[in-house]
Amino acid sequence: MPRLTPRMAIACLLPLLLGAPGARADEPAASAEAPVPQSIDAAVVKVFAKTRAPDLFHPWTKQTATEVSGSGVVIDGHRILTNAHVVNYASEVQIQGNQGGDRINAKVAFLAPGIDLAVLTLDDASFFQGHAPIARSTTLPTTKDTVMVYGYPTGGQTLSVTKGIVSRIEFTSYNFPTSGLRLQVDAAINPGNSGGPAVIGEKMVGIAFSRLGGAQNIGYIIPNEEIELFLADIADGHYDGKPEFRFDYQTLENPALRTFLKLPASTRGVVALDSIWIQGNSPLRKWDLITAIAGKPIDDQGEVTIAPNVRVKFPYLAQKVAADGDLPLSIIRNGKPMEIRVPLRRDWPLAIPALRDQYPPYFIYGPLVFSTATQDLINGMLGRAEWVTSLTVMRSPLVAERMSVPDKDHEEYVVIASPLFPHTIAKGYANHVGCVLATVNGTPIRSLRHLVTVLRDLTDELVLFEFAGHSVESMVFPRKEMVEATEAILSDNGIRAQASPELLKVWEAKAKQ
Repeated sequence: MPRLTPRMAIACLLPLLLGAPGARADEPAASAEAPVPQSIDAAVVKVFAKTRAPDLFHPWTKQTATEVSGSGVVIDGHRILTNAHVVNYASEVQIQGNQGGDRINAKVAFLAPGIDLAVLTLDDASFFQGHAPIARSTTLPTTKDTVMVYGYPTGGQTLSVTKGIVSRIEFTSYNFPTSGLRLQVDAAINPGNSGGPAVIGEKMVGIAFSRLGGAQNIGYIIPNEEIELFLADIADGHYDGKPEFRFDYQTLENPALRTFLKLPASTRGVVALDSIWIQGNSPLRKWDLITAIAGKPIDDQGEVTIAPNVRVKFPYLAQKVAADGDLPLSIIRNGKPMEIRVPLRRDWPLAIPALRDQYPPYFIYGPLVFSTATQDLINGMLGRAEWVTSLTVMRSPLVAERMSVPDKDHEEYVVIASPLFPHTIAKGYANHVGCVLATVNGTPIRSLRHLVTVLRDLTDELVLFEFAGHSVESMVFPRKEMVEATEAILSDNGIRAQASPELLKVWEAKAKQ
């Protein structure tokens, strides 16, 4: 994964504050139509999904059901490939072949929200008798190659194809925290195109997944290399995730930095920074200069050449050259060349994870609604200026610890997810939405499950909630009245359960003792 520097952090936050540039829903753009070869159009399908996304600020419920549509392409093994965002949180999925016909029920077999890929299977496999898969290219396109993008964008019911060229190849962020190779094309891509194949000649080179919001004819393709990694991963029936190389680094462009490290002018590479990714048993150390990966030289800007006139960020090589889970690095440490091997992981843990295809857990206690801090919740808060200011002023862990890893003190962060329910017991207290819980009656809280256990076993007359950060008021409640108020609040608000299923088992365990 690319390093996280202050410059990159600002770059990551700006889209959240100003509007994400990789928008998937935009006003339709004009497209140049082209004839559709029969062998290809039969493999392109329209995907229909009814989705219910999480309601992050009311975690006991879900958002209103939404009907969405996208595109997909038949691949080997009687499967259909599409984008994860088309079918994520879907309660019902159907597909329809070109030129109409009955919709066929489908199931989401595998979902990879990070790299935005999904595989569907059909209840009726006879569909594939007349819909053969498209051959996939085994080579990366080059810039200026002519590409055709197929799909079912909004504005019509029939299959559409637009024409353009490959204008850029880069290794960049997809959905946090996943990075991957990406193709930029100038073929028109609009809502509904997502999941449709991009074809050069008679072979698929990738599938469409987004367009640049506010720009004309800038669309993005997930190339076959990422698709093949995904398909190879799920071959054993389980999706593990992409192998990632995570560490923070700085470039070697400044001459004073080169002098400080006593490096000759001919030496190229990037400098490792002290960070959470190289602590513990990592063979990397602060000030190590990484000069090559598996013999592939890294330049002073942290890029490697992968094809004529194509340079990408060097962490791309992790998915290309890793052997047995290790990445071979050439480094210079204290002026001495060394060869080391860095272990890669597919499941890098974060104390504030992304939800992916899961719904947030919750626990209701009196007028309070607790949940876990997630990247999704933070993104929702950063979309509102008043919360950005509030998180900054109170030095919230949601900002300071956003990239932290779990430890013995914080397996996860517990937050107030919703405004206080109206009740006399909460008189005088302000809403604490987004505040991170620190302690309950002096006990540091390690996780949402730990919180439920602490509250379940509490015998004190009063319950004191204290929060992390600065200038966040504490809250004190009478314990017995909080328990009694909970049932009334659930009833008044039509909430079926006090907690999500696993947490409810923990809460009710006391009665069984």
